[in-house]
Amino acid sequence: MYDPVLIRGARVPELPLVLDSPHSGNRFPEDFAAAVTEHELRDGEDCYVDELFGAGVELGAPLLAAQFPRTYIDPNRHPGDVDPDLIEGFSETDWPWGYRPSGKARIGKSLIWRTLDDGRPIYTRRLSMAELRQRVERYHAPYHAALRELLDAAHARHGRVYHINCHSMKSVAGKQSDDGEGALRPDFVLGDRDGSSCAAAFTECVRAALAGQGYKVKVNDPYKGVELVRAYADPAAGRHSLQVEINRRLYMDESTYQKYAGFEALKTALTRMLRSVAAFVA
Repeated sequence: MYDPVLIRGARVPELPLVLDSPHSGNRFPEDFAAAVTEHELRDGEDCYVDELFGAGVELGAPLLAAQFPRTYIDPNRHPGDVDPDLIEGFSETDWPWGYRPSGKARIGKSLIWRTLDDGRPIYTRRLSMAELRQRVERYHAPYHAALRELLDAAHARHGRVYHINCHSMKSVAGKQSDDGEGALRPDFVLGDRDGSSCAAAFTECVRAALAGQGYKVKVNDPYKGVELVRAYADPAAGRHSLQVEINRRLYMDESTYQKYAGFEALKTALTRMLRSVAAFVA
């Protein structure tokens, strides 16, 4: 088994800033046993997002990246957000993390994906509770432990911490999307859970730094931030979390997963944004 997480940069941040990319992993565990190809399973991957935000490390902010694929287990879901239709003999009382459904199970997108975005099933069988528990303990839990460690270290050193949760989104909404099939996405979507996960000034700092470079930026529409923003945000205690979604059309071919010419220009733009954030948090 490989290390499920990768941390770039200092574990005690020089800045009160931590970045994480929970969906950029594509090292497929041997026990995945999916009925579709690895290429098809990359449908849920935030390709190259950890690379795009790489300048954060040079500025003094560590970057945590998952090495495992989101379709195997999603660290941006609560471990109690399980899909009973996927699990053989699921028992709420026997599941150590309780049962905390988000509503995503109805489309097969809870803790462990049951379907691809086009609705095709990933498995030809139901998974056992033992299999799910192993995935949580070996992959999900270490990711959260590493993120907590980085956030706590920054907060202990600086008395505050700013957390950017890094993602990408398809350029056009699919049939299972909340914003409606065929909806065209903006260049960026920032999610602060309707202002509850970070100071408004932090959201505005990121928004202005991107919009000032000509990008179209929306806030909390259609993405507000999920578990990794919710779980570690406490603005009153100096803990601020913001989700950033990047439109994939800016930097990659969405059918082949290959970078194209826009990649370096986008990385440069994100580096400028991170410099603005570094000045803000310092």
